[in-house]
Amino acid sequence: MTGYFVLVCAVSWSFFYIASVLPDSVARAVVFDAGVFTPGILALVFTAWQQRSRGVRKLIARLVEVDVPVWCYVFAVSYMAAAKLITATMFRAIYGQWPSFGSEAWYVIAAATVFSTVVGGQAGEELGWRGYGLPRLVSRLGLRSASIIIGVVWAVWHLPLFFWFPEADKFGQSFPTYALGGVAISVAMTWLYARANGSLFLMMLMHSAINQSVGIVSSAVPGATNAFALSSSPAAWITVGVLWAFGIYALVGMPRHAEKPHSALHRPD
Repeated sequence: MTGYFVLVCAVSWSFFYIASVLPDSVARAVVFDAGVFTPGILALVFTAWQQRSRGVRKLIARLVEVDVPVWCYVFAVSYMAAAKLITATMFRAIYGQWPSFGSEAWYVIAAATVFSTVVGGQAGEELGWRGYGLPRLVSRLGLRSASIIIGVVWAVWHLPLFFWFPEADKFGQSFPTYALGGVAISVAMTWLYARANGSLFLMMLMHSAINQSVGIVSSAVPGATNAFALSSSPAAWITVGVLWAFGIYALVGMPRHAEKPHSALHRPD
C-alpha cells in the first residue's frame, strides 16, 4: 500500500505542478483534472495487475452500489452541513455573535452536490481512497487504524492546493488545521462505509456534500500566507472540535475489524 500511496502523490503532484504553471486555459483544467483522477486511475491499474478484469469489474460496480439504507443517504448529505450549523450555534454562544455565513442558497448546494457526485472528481478520488486503499488497510490493520491512515494520506495529497494555486480556497490557509479536520472526516466516512457494505456511490455523495457544504460557515483566514501555521480562525477550530466529537464516537463504536469478513470492507476487490 505504501507504494500505491507514494505513486499517487508523485503522479498527482506532477500534474498539479504542471497545471499551476500553465496559463488559465482548457489545457490547464485538463491537466489539473488528470491529477484529481490519478488515485482512481492508478487504483484500476493496480487492480488489473493484481486481479485482472474480474477485480476491475467488481471495483467499478461499487460506484453504482445504491442499495443502502435511507438513513445512510441522510447522513452522507447532512454530515458537514450539520457540523457547520453546530459550529455556528457554538460560535454564537461563545462570542455573542454569529460567524460569517456563506452566500449560497440551500438548493444551490443541493444541486451542486448531486451534479458533482455524478460528473465531478469524487469518482476519481474515491476509487482510490476508499475503493482500493481502505479495504486493503482494513484487512491488515482494522477499521480504526485504516480510517486514520487514509485520512492522513488524503490530507497530504491536497498539499499542492495550499501553495501552487492562488485561486484555490485552500491557498495560504492552515494545512495542520485542515489535516486535523480531514482525518476526522475520514473516520466518519469509514464509519458510514462500514455500515453500507462499501458503497462507493455513497462515499462519492458524502465527499461531494462535504465539499459543497463546508462554506456554510467560513473557516478561512483572509490574507493568510503561512500554510504550516495553525489557523487563527475560531470558526475553524470549533469546526474541528465538532468533527472530532463525532470522530471519537465513531472510533469508539467501530469494531477493530469489519463485521462481515467476506464483504467489500474486509477484502480487496
